[in-house]
Amino acid sequence: MLLVCHKTILCLLMLLLPLAGQASEAKIRAARKAVTEWLALVDQQQYQESWNQAASLFRQQVDAAVWSQQLSGARKPLGNVTNRVQMNAAYSTSLPGAPDGEYVVFQFKTEFTNKKNAVETVTPMLDGKRWRVAGYYVR
Repeated sequence: MLLVCHKTILCLLMLLLPLAGQASEAKIRAARKAVTEWLALVDQQQYQESWNQAASLFRQQVDAAVWSQQLSGARKPLGNVTNRVQMNAAYSTSLPGAPDGEYVVFQFKTEFTNKKNAVETVTPMLDGKRWRVAGYYVR
């Protein structure tokens, strides 16, 4: 009887694992759309609007004027984006230093006019029922 239970559990897990993967893939696609729209604002130097569109957690931690000043200081020397390719995306419910929730960490290989090999890390989170950017870092 115990062997049957283990087999039953194993069979159920084998059936459910692909569904979990499909669910996270759908979340990654939805988050990617939000990231694309948000990066377009940043690329167009609409820093105030990028702050407005960011996750509530982000807006609570960073003042709009400070955000605009920091982002301008970081992005202006790089020049315009000439190419951006997604390198990876990882769904997670836990990130260091952040409350539990739903996140996707995206990394892009980005070329700017003044920096050919940059990596942008953009982290959206599910904010209510909508994916919104909660973190951005370029190196």
